[in-house]
Amino acid sequence: MSLVLALATDLVAIVILAYVLYFRRHRRRDLLLSYVALNIGVVAVTLALGSVEVGVGLGMGLFGILSIIRLRSDQITQQEIAYYFTALALGLLAGLHPDPAWLTPTLSALVLVAIAVLDSPMVASSTHRHTLTVDRAITDQDELIEHLKAMFSADTVRVEVLDIDLVRDTTLVDVRYKTKPHRRSQAPHSPLTPQSAAGARREHSVELQ
Repeated sequence: MSLVLALATDLVAIVILAYVLYFRRHRRRDLLLSYVALNIGVVAVTLALGSVEVGVGLGMGLFGILSIIRLRSDQITQQEIAYYFTALALGLLAGLHPDPAWLTPTLSALVLVAIAVLDSPMVASSTHRHTLTVDRAITDQDELIEHLKAMFSADTVRVEVLDIDLVRDTTLVDVRYKTKPHRRSQAPHSPLTPQSAAGARREHSVELQ
């Protein structure tokens, strides 16, 4: 009964993680498949290892091998690696199905809630990171920060200079910044009185003549 509950929990959890949280936010179908396949594979291998006597070292080695999975043909972000680890953790929870039986659903729910909150637009949505080439060779740190603040309309900027090319007059930087809140300047609204509206109509009719 504990195993059935764990497998059902994992099925629901990986659908929420891969489709609801990841795909609907980031729209990468290839990684959607990767997360589901990784989760299913981890559950299957963990259940198979649970049926034979294996050492703790072998289990930790399996975890280490699976945790360094990277797609060499495509670049993935640290954010997407976090989803890999989450899919892996959910699979291990289901495969191990520890006692008591409610432990797997509870831990899976906590992991999903954490990912849902931390990857939501509500958390640090104004903070960004870019690696870019500035079309000037700027050797002064303060001047570079002011230049990047103006470029990104940012309140705060943290920059790490990766390379300065004095021949090509370029600067390669890793910049993290927080954008300014958008402020819309609205002109005060003054409704037209009947007299001013009539005057406007007269002016308009004169222009047409």
